[in-house]
Amino acid sequence: MTTLTSPRTASPTATPFFGTARIAGLLYLAIGVTGMVGFLLVRPMLFDPDDPAATVANLVDQELLARVGIALDLALVAAQSLAALWFYKLFRTVDAFAAGAIAVFGMVNAVAILSSTAFVATALDTALAAPADRVGEPQLMYLVSENLWGVGTLFFGLWLIPMGWCVLRSAGMPRALGWVLMVGGVGYVLSGFTSYLLPDAGGVAGALVVPATIGEFWMIGYLLVKGGRASSFVARPSSE
Repeated sequence: MTTLTSPRTASPTATPFFGTARIAGLLYLAIGVTGMVGFLLVRPMLFDPDDPAATVANLVDQELLARVGIALDLALVAAQSLAALWFYKLFRTVDAFAAGAIAVFGMVNAVAILSSTAFVATALDTALAAPADRVGEPQLMYLVSENLWGVGTLFFGLWLIPMGWCVLRSAGMPRALGWVLMVGGVGYVLSGFTSYLLPDAGGVAGALVVPATIGEFWMIGYLLVKGGRASSFVARPSSE
């Protein structure tokens, strides 16, 4: 006996709600949230670049906040590592070499942040062990951590360039987004060099990363809103 109802067939361009693209978008969002809260909010409350004694006092008086900051950095490392893998999964059919470059550069940046986190954790341990006698050591640890973030911008910029290329090569993604990401990646790389070659030109270094910020938030929004369209993540015909 046959039934009168036919089985549902999924659209060939549909993907599960939490498919690869949306997971990549959520991981990218996690990078932004943990990075902004940990590095831009928590760290300045603890680290005083001009006063080692104040840094130690902050670590001792706000131990819980310091530990929260370390946890946020670890969460950032996890999000960065997983995002690198998910972006490779997302774009490997578009351009395998560029997708692999996203994964490699993202992982190297994650290692740089992980190393920075280890120095911050050591600074906390040192401050708690001997706050009066070893003031300079926690400060040195934080300075090394700051520079690991500084040199790490090189790889964060490098991961945006192949990401932008993959967007350009994807059939359904906006080409303008690809160009913004690539320009932003170059800007990030140049900002890293500018910070060390022209240490007093902080405004220039800050301006260089503006396109990257725009591109990153655009990318996150696109992946979260349009992530269900599998047709967006296939290679654009070479004639286009």
